[in-house]
Amino acid sequence: MAKPANHPVVVARKLTKRFGERVAVDAIDLDIPAGGCFGLLGPNGAGKTTTLRMVLGQSPMTAGSLTVLGLPMPGAVREIRRRTGVVPQQDNADPDFTVAENLRMYARYFDLAGPVVRDRIVELLEFVELTDRADSPLRELSGGMKRRLSIARALINDPELIVLDEPTTGLDPQVRRMIWTRLRQLRNAGKTLLLTTHYMDEAERLCDELVIVDHGRIISHGHPAQLIADGVEPHVLELQGARSEIESLLEGCTDLRLETVGEMHYAYTRDLPALLGRLEKATRLTYMHRPANLEDVFLRQTGHELRE
Repeated sequence: MAKPANHPVVVARKLTKRFGERVAVDAIDLDIPAGGCFGLLGPNGAGKTTTLRMVLGQSPMTAGSLTVLGLPMPGAVREIRRRTGVVPQQDNADPDFTVAENLRMYARYFDLAGPVVRDRIVELLEFVELTDRADSPLRELSGGMKRRLSIARALINDPELIVLDEPTTGLDPQVRRMIWTRLRQLRNAGKTLLLTTHYMDEAERLCDELVIVDHGRIISHGHPAQLIADGVEPHVLELQGARSEIESLLEGCTDLRLETVGEMHYAYTRDLPALLGRLEKATRLTYMHRPANLEDVFLRQTGHELRE
């Protein structure tokens, strides 16, 4: 019997991963629904990649339970991998093969060959706009083309679950937007996307649901718009100038939260007219108003300090 459409694709209960004394993933519960884009966000070292590796069967769990596509991990790891596509952080196509040859060789891992694969390659090259590069060696491809090849390769087995680990890092805006369009098409076709990214605007545009992870634990969970509404004031003013001058100017504002990161100051408020009225009197200050976004939520919950 087929699974119901709303059956979770990934179910984790008390999922834990330790490396010696260090706890990388700390007893998290996770339900990833079918047929949408689910984001896994967090600062460096938060446990995102470790969680992905357990979902993919690349790293054994220390404790807890995990099912993927309704199958137990690690008991059914081969079947899970057969139904999963992966876009890794780093492009790892074979430099000795052309674009089409890379797809053909990768299809063999899934025992795919013959006319089915030929048709699939034609379809995928058109999907990622690499048709005219089918016979090109990898050395002739730009970074954006290699990334699109990685996406095509992840789709060669027509997977139900597609795991994308920072799929647009380092790409120019045109390529990023093209990839976003293709990911939306996959989502609309009923595929389940599991996305990690450091671009908060990417998560905000693509994700139907997401979690923010820090120190191995889930600290927030919900739709991006709801997380923004619940987690931060709706208006942000980015200010440049001396903090002492800004504090003096804004003294007495009852609905104000002021944060400083480097030389930039961020004033968060629900009472925009009152704040703008004060700032209009400050001729030496430069400021810009914008609505709050997911990055503001992320930084408020995980902190501003750099993590390597």
